[in-house]
Amino acid sequence: MKLHELSPAVGSTKAPYRKGRGAGSGNGKTAGKGHKGQNARSGGGVRPGFEGGQLPLYRKLPKRGFKNHFATQYAIINLSALDAFENGAVIDLDTLVANGIIKNTFDGLKVLGDGEVTKAFTVKATKFSASAKEKIEAAGGKTEVV
Repeated sequence: MKLHELSPAVGSTKAPYRKGRGAGSGNGKTAGKGHKGQNARSGGGVRPGFEGGQLPLYRKLPKRGFKNHFATQYAIINLSALDAFENGAVIDLDTLVANGIIKNTFDGLKVLGDGEVTKAFTVKATKFSASAKEKIEAAGGKTEVV
């Protein structure tokens, strides 16, 4: 089977309903929009959340929480993911992005201690958890704060 041979199952698709194509089509003239009014107009209709002038739900509900826009957000990686690298490798943010292990760099890299380390490598990161640092150094590796 080739891509150009693919087609939907028989009876699973219907031809699109063509509106406003004459009285004989059964949906001509006003094309199902009725006569006049807001919804009959071009660009007509109300915005999302509008409830006909009644106080909308999004205004009735209380505001919740706080988002600190100045907070530092780290790209997080566990030790288990570092096992993909060979012995003696230098692992930093750029090598992790290049290998597709992390996608977004955010404000730096934080290494967490979930998993085991079997190889000795140098890890360069912004922050390390205490257990991650301990495990890397126990395996004969080095941790560098960048």
